[in-house]
Amino acid sequence: MTDQIKRALSDAKSAQTNATTNTNGTAEEQPFDMSESTYKTTHTAVRKARRFALQGLYEWLVTDRRFETTDKRSWKDNNAPHDIAARTRATNAMHTVHIGYYHEMMRDIPEQIDELEALISQHLDRDINKLDTVEHAILLIGAYELQNRIEIPYKVVLDEAMKLNNHFGATDAHKLINAVLDKMAVELRALEVQADSNAHQRTSQKAAAKQQQASSIDTDTRDKEPQETKPTATNKPRISANKSGVKRSRPSTPLDKKSATNTRQSTPADQVRTDATATQSDTSDDHNSK
Repeated sequence: MTDQIKRALSDAKSAQTNATTNTNGTAEEQPFDMSESTYKTTHTAVRKARRFALQGLYEWLVTDRRFETTDKRSWKDNNAPHDIAARTRATNAMHTVHIGYYHEMMRDIPEQIDELEALISQHLDRDINKLDTVEHAILLIGAYELQNRIEIPYKVVLDEAMKLNNHFGATDAHKLINAVLDKMAVELRALEVQADSNAHQRTSQKAAAKQQQASSIDTDTRDKEPQETKPTATNKPRISANKSGVKRSRPSTPLDKKSATNTRQSTPADQVRTDATATQSDTSDDHNSK
């Protein structure tokens, strides 16, 4: 038993002892609070409740339910759903489990088993007794939530069924479970499915409109920008080697740079020396001619 149950039982026993040993007979009754509100009610607690309910339904399906459907009632060992729930609570630490929802599933699903199996069989391609027991239990929980727990969205029901299969079921069992529950959702939650499809369609239309608007803006921007002509292989000027009139520019060499530097650095003294040399050469030429 869990610590909370032990504490509650000890408090009850102590209260009873105090009441019997009180000589005045005016002992007040001690509160014995075993309400389900003392347990967790979060989404994680509900998910754990589904897991424990799946294990309890599996045990019930392979024992008493199997013997009832196969006309072997004498083999029943009184493994009722409430007995399974009591053993589960006594042997597991369930302080983080939504106990109320767990007991609800363990009570209502066996009571509605014929109706739930009829709903499931409408969307199966085989006899429901040929289903794997884990798949059978998952479909029972999903069908129960789709029919009775309207506050749980149908997409959450399908998603939780997939999580149960990932934890307990076979590898490819999710295909069958998803297909059956999806068809049942269309039948049992027609308004919700229609509203969800309409919302999805509106979202798709808005996304398409935004994409079309963005593409039109890009097109207008490209039309307004001036198109620059880039040189191609056809409009580049060609220079033939046979045309001597075309001068090609060649890169300057270090010698050209040196000569240009020398020319820029000439002084008046250099000019005088050059004139004297020219006069001397003219005199020698006259002398030779005589």
